Amino acid sequence: MAMGTASCSFSMFRITETCPTPSYIFNCRFATLRRTISLDMNKDVHLKRRALKKDCFPTGKAREKMEGISRKRFPARSKNEMSYLPPNDSGGNKSRSQPTVFKSIGTQRKDKKGSAYDLKEQQVKDTGDLQDAAFLNAVVKVYCTHTAPDYSLPWQKQRQYTSTGSAFMIGDGKLLTNAHCVEHDTQVKVKRRGDDTKYAAKVLARGIECDIALLTVESEEFWRGSEPLRFGRLPLLQDSVTVVGYPLGGDTISVTKGVVSRIEVTSYAHGTSDLLGIQIDAAINPGNSGGPAFNDQGECIGVAFQVFRSDEAENIGYVIPTTVVSHFLDDYDRNGKYTGFPCLGVLLQKLENPALRSCLKVQYNEGVLVRRVEPTSDANNVLKKGDVIVSFDGVPVGCEGTVPFRSTERIAFRYLISQKFSGDVAELGIIRQGTFMKVKTVLKPRVHLVPYHIEGGQPSYLIIAGLVFTPLSEPLIDEECEDTIGLKLLAKARYSLAKFKGEEIVILSQVLANEVNIGYEDMGNQQVLKFNGTPIKNIRHLAHLIDSCNDKYLIFEFEDNFLVVLEREAAAAASSCILKDYGIPSERSSDLLEPYVDPSEDSEATSHDLGDSPVSNLEIGFDGLLWA
Repeated sequence: MAMGTASCSFSMFRITETCPTPSYIFNCRFATLRRTISLDMNKDVHLKRRALKKDCFPTGKAREKMEGISRKRFPARSKNEMSYLPPNDSGGNKSRSQPTVFKSIGTQRKDKKGSAYDLKEQQVKDTGDLQDAAFLNAVVKVYCTHTAPDYSLPWQKQRQYTSTGSAFMIGDGKLLTNAHCVEHDTQVKVKRRGDDTKYAAKVLARGIECDIALLTVESEEFWRGSEPLRFGRLPLLQDSVTVVGYPLGGDTISVTKGVVSRIEVTSYAHGTSDLLGIQIDAAINPGNSGGPAFNDQGECIGVAFQVFRSDEAENIGYVIPTTVVSHFLDDYDRNGKYTGFPCLGVLLQKLENPALRSCLKVQYNEGVLVRRVEPTSDANNVLKKGDVIVSFDGVPVGCEGTVPFRSTERIAFRYLISQKFSGDVAELGIIRQGTFMKVKTVLKPRVHLVPYHIEGGQPSYLIIAGLVFTPLSEPLIDEECEDTIGLKLLAKARYSLAKFKGEEIVILSQVLANEVNIGYEDMGNQQVLKFNGTPIKNIRHLAHLIDSCNDKYLIFEFEDNFLVVLEREAAAAASSCILKDYGIPSERSSDLLEPYVDPSEDSEATSHDLGDSPVSNLEIGFDGLLWA
């Protein structure tokens, strides 16, 4: 849901957010942190806050990244300019020719009329038996209009844009597609193969971590004569795979063939998560997002969702396997909504070194060492730093953090956790100071201090005397830059864990200049720690403290001991004038109008001291550590 092509820096490659992005983006660089952001910006902070954003076309090693494959189109294009572009190579850069842009999504050429066509040898013509295959008729084209929030100006939206993708029928009046295809949707339409009518669709559920969305169409005419796809088993290596969809903005169906290259736990770029994925060598292009992948029996074995871009690799696409799809559908059937994939909430270190195992009194070549336990996880009640996890529900865990998979394979330990549902109980076999024991813990979705995606789409905000407060989030970081965010605040986002569910880092985003806030107008992107001496837990807590304040002054304490003091009555009197001058409809977001509920049992100050390890696998630069 990040609003740009901000990429995550790794030792091996980069991951790029898969959701559709607006045509103008900031691309910021932080050399020492996970998200390396390269930026072309005007040094004037006030100009930066405008909605106009520049894009960047990375080259060389910077082009290595994982990205989604929905196809975007932006308005206000000239007739002679190609309007369909890959997700992270949006328009607006006149210095780069269109053919160069398309090199990042496959070898293509343009005829004299400017149309693009694919020269991949794996492209299969729609002829013969394949043309008459009934399962192709279950694949539909998705048209989505997106209106993303402006996280720097949280009371408004960015300019809308459109994208196209693919989806397929799964029965019971439902369609399956990618979550990034319908993110921030304001209108979703679908069209069947061979039809010229578009039907309005409704999003029933979105799985951010697994990049899956469930759609429905109310029109009975749309479903007339349709046959849903059948899900098949998890394929084997070298099994044939056929990817079907509507890439490159075409109105006719496209079919590409290849084989299964690898099956392993894969980084899902859109959800910044690690789940089982199928790597294939079939050509996948923008617009294939949400399209099914079939085996030779015409059974759906997964959903196409992202590709790996690199100057040193070709034809590396990824498919969401049916095991992940089934988990998403079962979760929706159980709860009537998507609740997410659970986690154990521990940072683990591999035990490959014999001396390390001997020091921990681990007799056999097994287990992973617990280095950190998240305070918000149930495992915090049963696990300690220094424990060695040797089994999960009776399945032995190897010293490299892997478990047996099928007959002759091994897979990352996180795979077993992803098979569970939120609220399930897992039994762990651990070695603590040389003694083996079994403990049980409840698995729940992970709580992020700085969320990667905003529930409901629109960020919270609170405006007091022109001071704009909002929670720190990854989308906001993506829109900002090093000069305004600051390394200290970024380090907190990367290395601090939430102490309780609902905890947030609240920042002063900017100050809307007015006589009442003279002397503070240059402040921006600074964390507020206390209000009138009370530590702030989240933005709802801040709103509650201000609403219940009867003191003469409003006193805000910020990071680096900076102090802001306002007269309460003067601030209240200036509020309506400030909102009118800046064209802001309300002084706070609608969610802050609800009664405040204390998210923590105690009211003591919460510390944001930096931890000794990253908070996500995306920040870990080597294979010795992993979050589970």
